[in-house]
This record gives sequence, structure tokens and C-alpha cells, in this order.
Amino acid sequence: MLTAQRTSPIEQITADHRRVSVDLGSRSYPIDIGPGVRRILPDIVARIGARRAVIVSARPQDAVPDPGVPVLRLAARDGEADKNLSNVEALCGRFAAFGLTRSDVVISCGGGTTTDVVGLAAALYHRGVAVVHLPTSLLAQVDASVGGKTAVNLPAGKNLLGAYWQPSAVLCDTDHLRTLPRREWINGYGEIARAHFIGTGDLRGLPVTEQITASVALKAAVVARDERDSSLRHILNYGHTLGHALERVTDFVLRHGEAVAIGTVFAGRLAGELGRIGDDRVREHLDVVRGYGLPTALPTEADAAELVAVMRLDKKSTNTGLTFVLDGADGPQLVGDIPEDLVMKTLGDMPRGPLA
Repeated sequence: MLTAQRTSPIEQITADHRRVSVDLGSRSYPIDIGPGVRRILPDIVARIGARRAVIVSARPQDAVPDPGVPVLRLAARDGEADKNLSNVEALCGRFAAFGLTRSDVVISCGGGTTTDVVGLAAALYHRGVAVVHLPTSLLAQVDASVGGKTAVNLPAGKNLLGAYWQPSAVLCDTDHLRTLPRREWINGYGEIARAHFIGTGDLRGLPVTEQITASVALKAAVVARDERDSSLRHILNYGHTLGHALERVTDFVLRHGEAVAIGTVFAGRLAGELGRIGDDRVREHLDVVRGYGLPTALPTEADAAELVAVMRLDKKSTNTGLTFVLDGADGPQLVGDIPEDLVMKTLGDMPRGPLA
């Protein structure tokens, strides 16, 4: 059974500043959440002992404070179009030209795709240099910046080339969220909605800092128990198998959180088809996702057979059937060997709507 059973402890630093620790022994690190927490960056750089830093940022210069050491600032762009190995290679070339060593630090600032690209570059350069993430989107703060998964896309699929490389710290400064457009808020809510079904409980209506903290505490506990995705960590992929496929077949017009939201509704329906949950729990998937203002219908343009073909590339799939993380009486579990015809039927029963 895959169940988090507990979340990581939450430390209250000030009235509006929370800290969650990812317990990985000598590689443990803090995640600070709240307004203005990016201002502790110089203290973190000093703790690392770095003599110089490279800041890779998709935000204006004032989004990242002076780290207190000589710095090279590089511009980045958020978005799946730049989430590729060529971009990683280009970054590493700039690191080398600057003279960055294994004793120094790389700092990312931006959304989830920037976190992924910069994290992978840090993992590969000199076989690993310290990295600190300053996620600036809700999606990146609740999920992408935490847990050490770094990856870029290949033409064959999403996140197929990557490494595990834990950051030295994560600073989730909620001040960065003030200027987010509504669709970016919706994008982040997709991950918060799916967290409802893997252990956070109902976060609807809570202040965003509490939603972020609860989501991060759950993920930190899971990562601490299964860093390399061998068992328990699979629960974090709730809604993601179909979600990733939807991103691919819509050429990423459908954003990650939107796709995961639809994938979460689908996971509830599929669990119902398999008799793992009752009708009320199936409806709860729809109600929770809809409650965050997220899409719940498959895009009209998405072909079911194409979606299944892409899901076949998912790392959890087997030779005899598809694999999903599904709800059940004992909580979320990894369920394998699900016949394709049942998956096709469940996709066919999903409502359809225009692409977001």
C-alpha cells in the first residue's frame, strides 16, 4: 500500500513564515514559505560556503537579492519550449566560462520549467553543484521545486531525461505570487487539488500560504521515505499519467496543472470502474477539482487512442497493461496491468469540452 501516513513537521518561524524540512540525513534541506523569505538567500549562500554564484532567472533582477558573493546573472524563459537538453548544455557552458566550481552555487528563479532545467544543469555540471530554488509560480512552490526531481523533455515524451539532485534550500516567497495572472493560479491549483486525494485533506478555502505549506509538508514526508521513486513516491503522480499525455497531445497548450486536474477526475472515474471506490468518492474527485476552478473535461481535440499511446511511454507502464495511481479503500495505490480497453472506455465516458 502506498500511503504517506504522516506529513513532515511544520516549524513556525514568525507569524507568516513557515519552514518544512526534507529529512534526508546529511542532504536534508529547509523549505521556507511566506512573504519576503527570499531575503534570507545570503545566509543560505554563506551556509553553503560558496565563493561565487550563478543566478538563472526568468524574472526581473530584483526578484533575486544579492547573494553576497560575486555573481553571474543569466536570463531564462519559463515554458516547455525551453525545457530541453540544448538549454541545459548552454547553461553549463556559461557556468564553465564563469569559472564555477563544485564548491559554488547555482540559484534558480522562475516557474517549474526553469526549476527543472536549472536543477538538471546543476546536477550534471562537475557531477553536481549546489542549487537553491526560488520558485515564483504557485505550481513551482507547491510541487516542482521540492523533491530533487530534475528533467527535460525529449521529442518522444515529457521528462524522459533527468536526474535526482536535491536542492540545498527552497525559498517559496509568496510575494512573488502577487502578480500572477489567473491562469497561473489555476495551473498551481491543479497540484493542490490532486493533493486532496493523497494525504493533505481538504485545503479548499484556506489561505494560500497554508495550502502551499500543507502540500509541501506532504511531499517532503514522501520524498524522505522514498527519494528515488521506488514505491511510495508514486502517489505524487496522482492524476499525472493522463495529465502528462494531455500536455503532449495538445502541444502544451493545456498547462500542467490543468492537465493534472483532468487526470485527477479521470483517476476517480477509473477507480470507480475498477470497483476500488464508490460513486460518492468518484463525485468527490469532480467536486474538488471543480471547486478550484479547474477544467474537468477532456479537450474535444484529444484523441483517446493517441492519449493511450502516449501513456504507454509512462515509466510506470508494463508490457501487459497501463499503470495508474488510483484511490481505494486503503488510500492511493499503484495499480498495474489495467487493460487498455477499460482505459479507452473510461476516456470515452469522460465529458468533452473546448481546449483551454
